[in-house]
Amino acid sequence: MRLARAFADGQWWLGAIVADDKEIALIPGSLDDVVRGGPSALDAVQTAVSRASTVPLADVRLGAPLRRFNRDILCTGWNYWDHFEESKGKREGQDPPEVPQHPTFFTKGPDTVIGPADDIAYDPRLSEKWDYEAEVALVIGLDGRDIPERDAWRHVFGFCLANDVSQRDLQRAHGGQWLKGKSIDATMPLGPWITTVDEVDDPQALRIQCEVNGELRQDASTGQMAFRFERLIAELSRGMTLRAGDVLLTGTPSGIGNARDPQVFLADGDVIVTRASGLGTLRNRVVTRA
Repeated sequence: MRLARAFADGQWWLGAIVADDKEIALIPGSLDDVVRGGPSALDAVQTAVSRASTVPLADVRLGAPLRRFNRDILCTGWNYWDHFEESKGKREGQDPPEVPQHPTFFTKGPDTVIGPADDIAYDPRLSEKWDYEAEVALVIGLDGRDIPERDAWRHVFGFCLANDVSQRDLQRAHGGQWLKGKSIDATMPLGPWITTVDEVDDPQALRIQCEVNGELRQDASTGQMAFRFERLIAELSRGMTLRAGDVLLTGTPSGIGNARDPQVFLADGDVIVTRASGLGTLRNRVVTRA
């Protein structure tokens, strides 16, 4: 299923995308509750959707699929080797001494999250180096600690898209910690819906892309990841409980603005399109916050 949070007739609904992504069935409920509710909650949604009428998807507004977070958004850095290599010597003193043997994890605040068509809150007073990062996100659907790789998919509810819009100068300025340069309010599009695991034939064959003002900047396959989805879940959960409703960004491929020559950063009015095969599209405008 492809499940969304949709606004229509003056209220928010739980939506299921149908008819080749052209229609949406609207039922009462919260996607946050479904993600945390286990198989019985998903079965109940399937039953309700089968009985619901549909409306054109173009007639509703989609919001970020999740709004109730257990903690910060969990993130993975340097998880495509081409991205790791393209940024060598451009990290302003933050290059690691050697190629990482384990995934690099960090977090960003939940107030960064916006919807799939919402404006990105741009503030040039905060940073001169606003950058884009298209990513596939995993949504955890079952609590777990010390999860072995072979069991990883049991703990995943589904996939969605994110763009980890980052402020590179802030990312470098605070003692080598990335939190500040990744946590500016209203800057991370999430959505457009959550695609359940059973809808994706091969998670390592998803094509992810990012366009800025119609120019293709990032274009890669999840098969190019340094550490597969299963490895990320296994390592992150080692000694640390993952909770249903947690969101894990899984890294961005090469093509970021900071690594280009010359560098190119986001500005007011830019339009960012993030897409991945089978997961939908995010379309967000960069707009200066008053």
